[in-house]
Amino acid sequence: MPAAGGRRRTRLPPARAVRTLAVVSVPVELADLAATIREQGPTAYLLSTADDGRPHAVAVTPVLAGPTVEVEAGRRTRANVATRPLVSLLWPPSDPQGYSLIVDGVAALGDPSGEGPTVRVTPSSAVLHRPAPAAPTSAASGCGSDCEPVPLT
Repeated sequence: MPAAGGRRRTRLPPARAVRTLAVVSVPVELADLAATIREQGPTAYLLSTADDGRPHAVAVTPVLAGPTVEVEAGRRTRANVATRPLVSLLWPPSDPQGYSLIVDGVAALGDPSGEGPTVRVTPSSAVLHRPAPAAPTSAASGCGSDCEPVPLT
């Protein structure tokens, strides 16, 4: 069902519909990750690490290209990727109760010279994540979030 602005709300498969605060793992094929990425919308944030260890976040428009996600990135992001290729892509939820999609991966420069703007990310893991419901959490469970792993196998 499209939400305001024409974007669909992230819906979990029926196996995830009945929830507890425990983390639930449901295997998802890579093709399902592609559908989830499309459902999240066109804008994400690419998170890389700067020389001094600080995170560097930039808004990007990811494009699926087979098993990789391609983005156009600026000079600083490309420099970060060249020396520290572990990155994350974050798609915020399209509505306040929705899930963010976080995809961790290994990035490479599309142009080995570092001059071209393309960065290719090969996903290694993904998770749908949202803040915990307002209900109190158990100290024994330690659960403070409502995460859904999205395995790539």
